[in-house]
Amino acid sequence: MQATGRRALHILVVEDDDADALMIEEALHMGDADVHIDRVGDGEEALRFLRRQDQHRDASRPDIILLDLNMPRMDGRQTLIEIRTDDELTSIPVVVLTTSGAPDDVITSYQRQANAYVTKPLELDDFESAVQKINEFYRDTAVLPQ
Repeated sequence: MQATGRRALHILVVEDDDADALMIEEALHMGDADVHIDRVGDGEEALRFLRRQDQHRDASRPDIILLDLNMPRMDGRQTLIEIRTDDELTSIPVVVLTTSGAPDDVITSYQRQANAYVTKPLELDDFESAVQKINEFYRDTAVLPQ
């Protein structure tokens, strides 16, 4: 933990775009929290990570998941369903962080029990700010399951 008393977060980033993943990681590290980030590139790998399967046997349970919607193999929509129907995973907060601002995607994500829906801003500063606000909220304000 930092000297400020803020808790360190373990965040799983589920993002297939390398550039977006790098921007997310940089934005998370810009804050003063000691954040641990794991990244996977699609929903299938996310579920293996969360269920500690294959190469992820030693994976730690994340405090929150940042989930993109549009990915290969298993997209974020299906991944969210899988997370929310798995008794071992359902209590992990999921923030959909995606380029889509489509009303159907927003509604569907909340119907599938996403905790928040954030459209990725196009401007770098706005993107970093949005990611930092997510981090700050879950680090400083929200009470997370142990």
